[in-house]
Amino acid sequence: MFLWNGRLVQEDEIQVSYLDRGYYFGDGIYEVFRIYDGKLFEKQAHLNRLFQSLREVRITLPWSEAELSAMADSLAETFGKKDGILYLQITRGAAKRSHLFPESAEPSMLGYCEEVARPVEQLKKGINTIILDDERWHKCHIKSLNLLANTLARQEAADAGAEEAILVRDGRVTECTASNVMIVKKGVIITHPNGPLILDGITKQVVERLAKQSGIPYRNTGFSLEELMDADEVFVTSTTKEVMPVTMINGIKVGSGIPGVITQLLQHGFEQKIKPAAAAELLG
Repeated sequence: MFLWNGRLVQEDEIQVSYLDRGYYFGDGIYEVFRIYDGKLFEKQAHLNRLFQSLREVRITLPWSEAELSAMADSLAETFGKKDGILYLQITRGAAKRSHLFPESAEPSMLGYCEEVARPVEQLKKGINTIILDDERWHKCHIKSLNLLANTLARQEAADAGAEEAILVRDGRVTECTASNVMIVKKGVIITHPNGPLILDGITKQVVERLAKQSGIPYRNTGFSLEELMDADEVFVTSTTKEVMPVTMINGIKVGSGIPGVITQLLQHGFEQKIKPAAAAELLG
């Protein structure tokens, strides 16, 4: 089933106008909710970010947050007890092509679920990354449909045999193409502070809570490219990557080249939150 403008429908009932501003301008926002065993994970945090993005781009929905939350629950129920994602996209709607906001367009909303398995093997071994200049716009805190710079960087990483690209702006590490990045140095977790240069990741928020619960020092102060390359541990976080160790950057090993102790501790804490069986799955 699909969620289309407030109704659950079959795929053949969805018709997107060629005049939709999402098609012309990327004039819209999106959100990706994680589903574990058929349940939406950190649903309220995702809804908070979605409505923050809507306010930033000045799109007003005809549905309240409570109504949208109920729609997401109904869509997830049709998915069954599986692991996956719920993708939700909202554009400003269909109108004659003009840069100015249309006066009468109604927002278009599309939602669907798809299976996405947990990346268990990568979580155990870590991933390879490369470093690229951050060439994105200066409002990365909005989860907008404008992802061309991200896709170009992600493809460049793939062409180099890497899973992600770590982005650097003016000598400071910001985030990755589709994930936040953190380092560990002398037992302290350090990441970029929230603001317009990064997306406030939901998994990033979970990791901060886990660190505080575990008594691990956590600093939102940012770090330089040099500090990245000198880190004891590096990991990235996202809805689908969870707490993903980085074991290689530009062909150079991070630390000993295996997931670090603090990264593994955070992984275990995260897995306990999503489902008790997850820890056994990763450690088995």
